[in-house]
Amino acid sequence: MVEGSKFYAPTTLTDYPGQDVRRGSCDSGYKQKQEASKRKALGYGRYRPVSGTTQCPSFICAHFQCFNTSWKVDAFTNDDNKAGPFTEESSFATLFPKYREKYLREVWGAVTRALEPHAMACTLDLIHGSMSVRTTRKTYDPYIILKARDMIKLLARGVAIGQAVKILDDAVACDIIKIGNIVRNKERFVKRRQRIIGPDGSTLKAIELLTGCYVLVQGNTVSAMGPYKSLKEVRRIVLDCMKNIHPIYRIKELMIRRELAKDPKLATESWDRFLPKFRRRHLTSAEKSAKKRETITAKAEARKAVVDTNGDKMEVDTTEPPKKKKKVYTPFPPPQLPRKVDLQLESGEYFLKASEKEAKEVARRKQQQAEASVQRQAQRAEAYVAPEETKVATVEEKRRKRKREE
Repeated sequence: MVEGSKFYAPTTLTDYPGQDVRRGSCDSGYKQKQEASKRKALGYGRYRPVSGTTQCPSFICAHFQCFNTSWKVDAFTNDDNKAGPFTEESSFATLFPKYREKYLREVWGAVTRALEPHAMACTLDLIHGSMSVRTTRKTYDPYIILKARDMIKLLARGVAIGQAVKILDDAVACDIIKIGNIVRNKERFVKRRQRIIGPDGSTLKAIELLTGCYVLVQGNTVSAMGPYKSLKEVRRIVLDCMKNIHPIYRIKELMIRRELAKDPKLATESWDRFLPKFRRRHLTSAEKSAKKRETITAKAEARKAVVDTNGDKMEVDTTEPPKKKKKVYTPFPPPQLPRKVDLQLESGEYFLKASEKEAKEVARRKQQQAEASVQRQAQRAEAYVAPEETKVATVEEKRRKRKREE
């Protein structure tokens, strides 16, 4: 494996049987991982080193020291599929809401054109409100069916066609985060969901810039597209926000991590001492009372220091408000309230027949309706009551009044 002082890099996956590119501590890039898993499933694949970079496959690092090379994986083409066409047809379907029907009908041609190079077929069912994708006899990529499934999911959740098509790239993944069942209170749910967006979308823009992901908040879900590691950060931010942890804390942490990653000296050190630690502290009842007393005292002192316009101090009542009297403790529980059956026994209603009970209920309803109709008629009759007319003074009366005043 080692020739002189130079390292010998394996050219195929078969050089290290049992090793998996997707595992390990080093990151060789998400696109390389996916392509390697495809080639390994088919039994083919060849890596070509590209100098000038600092990334390497995980299983190489397990045996050798890391050297400045990364591994370029060729695009998966029809020639790589030596097994020929698939023996079975694979398909996925997803439902979409009614308000997306018009948009999907307009852009379905673009969806079909995007799937044509991969030899995938798609169907839009407007009757049942569903979209489906399936493989054909010409499909050569075994992983593209999962990418097409993600694309129709994103389209159903409100993502535009121009953005949803990007999921067909192997370097891009998606995550649809469900947030509808985290908070029960509707008003609280709307407030916390709005925190993810922020004023004029500023918080959402900050998340997109720091993670490199596309994020869309729609209804009870949050759709995200981007690299795998960044999707983990987006999921963490969204779920923490719905659990009443403001996104600004996670955004600040991501900004610090980005600056620390620029320093090569800190590559092998722990970053815990640089990251902020936010703790939620709940005050006890005694601490709350002490804080309340301090506030009352500070207000009283501020009132004493107020000076009147004449220079004299204003008289301020600094007496504390009367305290509420404590209830006398009794070891006996309060009297038990009567049950519905007990009340019916007292009134004799319990012993009535079903028909009698029904007749009594009908009579009660009629009485209520009669009282309500009387009140409504009285309110309507008020509009027809003539207002009191003011008597206009005659000419003689005006003269007499003028003489009296003179």
